[in-house]
Amino acid sequence: MKTELKELFLVNWEKYFGRAPLPIVFFFEEEASGEVPEKPQGHQCIICPLNKVRKGKVLSFSADVLGCGGAGMYCGFQAVRPGLAEFLSTGCERYIDTPEHAEHMIAQVPHFKAPKKYITFKRIDQLLENEEAEAVVFFAHGDLLSGLFTWVNYNANDVNAVISPFGSGCSLIITYPLRENQSDNPRAVLGMFDVSARLCVKPSELSFAIPLKRFEGLVQVMDECFFITDDWKKVQKRIQKD
Repeated sequence: MKTELKELFLVNWEKYFGRAPLPIVFFFEEEASGEVPEKPQGHQCIICPLNKVRKGKVLSFSADVLGCGGAGMYCGFQAVRPGLAEFLSTGCERYIDTPEHAEHMIAQVPHFKAPKKYITFKRIDQLLENEEAEAVVFFAHGDLLSGLFTWVNYNANDVNAVISPFGSGCSLIITYPLRENQSDNPRAVLGMFDVSARLCVKPSELSFAIPLKRFEGLVQVMDECFFITDDWKKVQKRIQKD
């Protein structure tokens, strides 16, 4: 990410969102620039260690250290795991009524192969100029989400500028935003409705991922959109109290 873009965003974020937490980013690299965590003894949702990233730790994950097969798939390190349709339906999670319907749903999820060995997560203020983020990921409550949602719609010319497809917590901050970043009309992705991942975030938090291609243009309009209105200033005051 260009330093000028990052610095402009940071200045405007403080101006219009105050003390609200900064977003995180992710990118792929061949050599880990962050701390590589040990593989968990049991199952661990990748959303949980991302809480450390939100506080300033840089983490790099390879296929060998992920504690969830789903994360391996949605990070692009593994193919669709056998038995996933049953797991989602008649098995442990019971999110879909039948394995047949689950298979149909899985087929609609974008799948990709990770271009490099590691996926690295860091907070946006730590991003270096030579690191090309795929998306900017916010974790936000209602007032903050209203700002992000309306911001994305400001110059979108599309009532579906934000999507919220069915999927795991990690797929909606990695897989879907990655696909959108490769499209001609990238959309933001609202997520964290995954019941299995909910305990990794605060009760009021959802995720909101903006593909970098879309984010670059949005940063340029922060000083001309509704952020400068009295209505937003009133909401901004409530955000400062949280």
